[in-house]
Order: sequence, then C-alpha cells, then structure tokens
Amino acid sequence: MPRKPRPQIPGGIYHLGTRGVRRETIYTHSGEYDLFGSILGRVVNRFEWRCHTYCLMPNHYHLLVETPVPNLSAGMQRLNSLYAQWFNELQGFTGHAFERRFFSRLVESTFDLLEVVRYVVLNPVRAGLCDDPAEWPWSSYRAFVGETRPAPFLTRDWILAQFARDPVRAREAFRDFIRDAPPRARGR
Repeated sequence: MPRKPRPQIPGGIYHLGTRGVRRETIYTHSGEYDLFGSILGRVVNRFEWRCHTYCLMPNHYHLLVETPVPNLSAGMQRLNSLYAQWFNELQGFTGHAFERRFFSRLVESTFDLLEVVRYVVLNPVRAGLCDDPAEWPWSSYRAFVGETRPAPFLTRDWILAQFARDPVRAREAFRDFIRDAPPRARGR
C-alpha cells in the first residue's frame, strides 16, 4: 500500500526530525555536526524556508521550520540525502544513514509553537547529555539567549517576539520560559 502524501501547505510551520538507522550515531565529532549545519543552511536558502529552532543530537535531529512554499518533502529529501552521502563517504559506509521517512507534524497554535521550541531545545537535557541547554553547542538555544551568534540560517526574531518587543527582555523571557519548564518537559 503506498504511503499517504504528507500535508504540505504554504506558510506551514512544522516540527521535523530524522533518526539514524537502527538509532545509530549520525554525528561522530564536531565536524560532522558542522557539516550538517552547513547543509541545513544551504537547504534553508534553496527552499526559502525559515528555520525557527533546531537541535542536533548524536543519533537524530529536530527542526522547527516554516515553508512559505509547500516544498517540505523536497527540502527534507535534499537535506537527508546530502548529509547521508557525506556521512557515508566520511565513515566508509554504504546504504541508509537515516531510518524511515522523516517525522513531521504541523504546528497549529502559538501554544503548540512555544511547546515545540521548548521540547527541541531541552532535548539534550532530557537525554542526560547536559544539565542546562546552554551547555549543548548544537542547538539554537544559546543564540536565542544571546550567548552566541546565530547560525546564518536561524530566524530568531519571530520566536523572540512571542516573549517581548524589546530584544533584551525577549531573550530573558525566553530563558525563563525554558528554565521554568515542568519537570516532565525537562526530563528530570
């Protein structure tokens, strides 16, 4: 039975992700995280996406993207196939690097949007890789709170505007929102 096509709408906001085949590591060192970020940046530009947040984990990744044009599947196919080609070349592997199709869920409310952002940036905390999201270098969290320069493909203004008009207050409120997550959301 053929798979159902994914809903793709102009202006859609999606929580996306992909996991390594057999849940294996897809980034073995910082250079591979950087390579994925570079490919992600090219895909965001080529497909005119807006990347609102991201987190790269050792065996999977999460993105929150907006697609002004309904091209989600084409962009994700490009992202995953380019990275898999490079990953396999670097590691001396063949075959699939990612399991199954990518995960996608349409975000349909402001509440849902903010909960997805919190879920994404708290992913390494919940996984026990760090105690604070600011400790994880492969996430958009530090750029949101002003601790590092944002990746060129990251669009922060819209998310921060959900917290305050003033950029300084918005960053503080964002930090508080993440810090004050219910224990279940923090994974601790």
